[in-house]
Amino acid sequence: MIKIAIVDDELLAREVLEEYCSKINNFELVLSTGNPIEFVNFIQQNKVDLVFLDIEMPELDGMGILRSMIASPKVILTTAYSEYALESYDFGVVDYLLKPIKLERFLQAIHKVSASKIAEPKTNAKKEELAIKHDGLPITIPFASILYIQSFGNYLKIFTDTRMYLISETLINITTLLSENFQRTHKSYIANLNRVTKATRTYVLIADKKVPVSAMYKVVVFEKLEVKK
Repeated sequence: MIKIAIVDDELLAREVLEEYCSKINNFELVLSTGNPIEFVNFIQQNKVDLVFLDIEMPELDGMGILRSMIASPKVILTTAYSEYALESYDFGVVDYLLKPIKLERFLQAIHKVSASKIAEPKTNAKKEELAIKHDGLPITIPFASILYIQSFGNYLKIFTDTRMYLISETLINITTLLSENFQRTHKSYIANLNRVTKATRTYVLIADKKVPVSAMYKVVVFEKLEVKK
């Protein structure tokens, strides 16, 4: 089954998408909400394969969710506005549906999802090391040695016990390669929770480095740290 989430602050739009999704045999609707923060919290703890995501929402819009997504579900954007289409494809969205959404157009988007081959989590996420390219050469870094990862423009800084690696990658993409011990704490940081020695409301301490914790990720970070105690 393909697990579906619908995130749209318009009740009518959600009801239309719910009806359309009910017509697809292998779709399982696991969340339908008008609250983007509810979705952000939900996806931290639950598997979602495909998200129908509205762009124009209060508090946190769809583009903000795309930029902060720690998991990597497929995304179909739904909106009454077309000006975000170009930027949205930078995040690898499957399709861009303009409201009001017709069933025929919905089905076309679903066919694109099928073509993109939604799959189970990648097997390399279960390995004990991160495989990357550094200075054009393939290398592996043991997960246990990684302290935290910081976004730096179009690059990532991977801080380990022995050195820092600078690679061309995004936080969203590298998340799919990491083990469950790694958690997004901030729009620019991923922390290895196994290496946290202290946690406060605004940061976690890893090897004398204060890794910031933002309000968006605070709840899930502390929940995961509590489980590890």
